Amino acid sequence: MTRYVALLRGINVSGKNKVSMPALKEGFEQLAFEDVKTYLNSGNVIFSSHEDNIKKLTNQIELMIHNQFRLDISVFVISKQDLLDILHNSPQWWGNNNKDIYDNLIFIIPPAKFLDVYNEIGEQKKELEKIENYKEVIFWSFSRKDYQKTNWWSKTASANISAKLTIRIANTVRKIANM
Repeated sequence: MTRYVALLRGINVSGKNKVSMPALKEGFEQLAFEDVKTYLNSGNVIFSSHEDNIKKLTNQIELMIHNQFRLDISVFVISKQDLLDILHNSPQWWGNNNKDIYDNLIFIIPPAKFLDVYNEIGEQKKELEKIENYKEVIFWSFSRKDYQKTNWWSKTASANISAKLTIRIANTVRKIANM
């Protein structure tokens, strides 16, 4: 049995796409996933499954969400082992608990790739933000006080590619990786 993390994109944000975490957990259990846990109210679900096909798991979860909550949202599924590998390979500047810096991990939802994201959003403003690609994620850090001046802040939410991204802060990623 493999441990997985499912990250739901854009739920419970500013009162939109409301999903109850107990109901979401129940939906995952109805899919015969085991040891299901949710973390925070932003669509982080940790579960175990005998299925080893990420695409099949993703499709099952998206269909369940559509049927149970009447929402068509993207889901990013990753094995806990792969998530731990990503964290192990994080850049030195990322996630070091500097309170002046905001550290995010951008998960790229397939079939999108890093170059698709980079080509649409563009280069970071090097004096305000840092990005680094690793596998299917982008480590992204920026100055808290100058976030509105960064290139990536508004574009990760408004660019066409934004529907293929789901973002979590460093502390959340670390917590769910250890659940």
